[in-house]
Amino acid sequence: MTAPPVSCERRRFPDLPGWFGEPHLAPAFAAFRRSAPRFLSGDARSGTLGVSADSFREAAEASLAARERIEEAEARAFFERFFVPLAIRPGPNARGGRGFLTGYYEPVVPASPVRTAEFQTPLYAPPDDLVKVDDETRPDGLDPSFRFARRRSDGQLDEHPDRGAITDGALDGRGLEIAWLADPVDAFFIHVQGSARLEYPDGRRPRVTYAAKTGHPFTAIGRILVEEGELRLEDADMDGIRRWLAAHPARVDALLRRNRSFIFFREAPVEDEQLGPVAAAKVPLEPLASIAVDRELHTFGVPVFVGTDALGIEGAPFRRLTVAQDTGSAILGPARADLFVGSGREAGSLAGRVRHAADFALLVPEPLAAALTRP
Repeated sequence: MTAPPVSCERRRFPDLPGWFGEPHLAPAFAAFRRSAPRFLSGDARSGTLGVSADSFREAAEASLAARERIEEAEARAFFERFFVPLAIRPGPNARGGRGFLTGYYEPVVPASPVRTAEFQTPLYAPPDDLVKVDDETRPDGLDPSFRFARRRSDGQLDEHPDRGAITDGALDGRGLEIAWLADPVDAFFIHVQGSARLEYPDGRRPRVTYAAKTGHPFTAIGRILVEEGELRLEDADMDGIRRWLAAHPARVDALLRRNRSFIFFREAPVEDEQLGPVAAAKVPLEPLASIAVDRELHTFGVPVFVGTDALGIEGAPFRRLTVAQDTGSAILGPARADLFVGSGREAGSLAGRVRHAADFALLVPEPLAAALTRP
């Protein structure tokens, strides 16, 4: 058997700072339990880190035999019975030898199901000429990072129109609009977060979630503002970016266009008001217990302990067990995660402040731990 593509070190649970601290294991158990059916059905695909989805079957069966919401002590006993913690060594290019944690959330914004004088900015469903591509189907000349392309009328594939072209009307007249917003900045942040709750004038609150994207690379406008001297790094969180955009309305459109990536949406049911949207792992996200990871490397449904003393949430340093249940184009590397914080503006303010070096440990069954830690 070949060596694993990432270096891990075995730990004991008492070695994880905060394992016995503030309550955090019961929400993680609920999140893991939601992913359990996919382990048993064989739908959980193993990532290239070598964390085999098949090895989680026993833990998945045990979780489904229990209640979804259990006490903290029960959750601790469950994880300590079925798993071994493995600290991830991020590698030589990591910041300070550690991993990195950011945050995301679900915006809640006023919207309309039809275009009005107030609501002029659309959210689009995927066009019918948008197709997924992979290494076998990607045409020559299309950047290898693109996972979507446009099928032309002659059947050939090429690059889909980007944000600027779509803003200028590339999709007009095709009936793809599923909702309309009053503020293009709100629409932009919904694209960044990948989902939203919409507040319609008649009181309905539908949810929209990610369906597809054009394929163009994501560019963080906060990084642009820092690099060009418009914002200090410590001010480039979501609130700081929003303040800059509000203060420079004439420059908003040009800045947003520099992120060529463009997201398409679909309407989705609200299964539980306390949970987030159904994400890439096909389960609703648990606030402060679900993370987005690099999908090529990680296996959805795997518990991941994340710790950073620099981030305080709910009055304590963030040292919590989470579960890999989502992904994102900017989430790259084995020790990199995006924490789902929750829904609404308050959650957004918190998510925008989460930019911290952190330590990561996978929780895996004992036989797999031996394979992943061999020299």
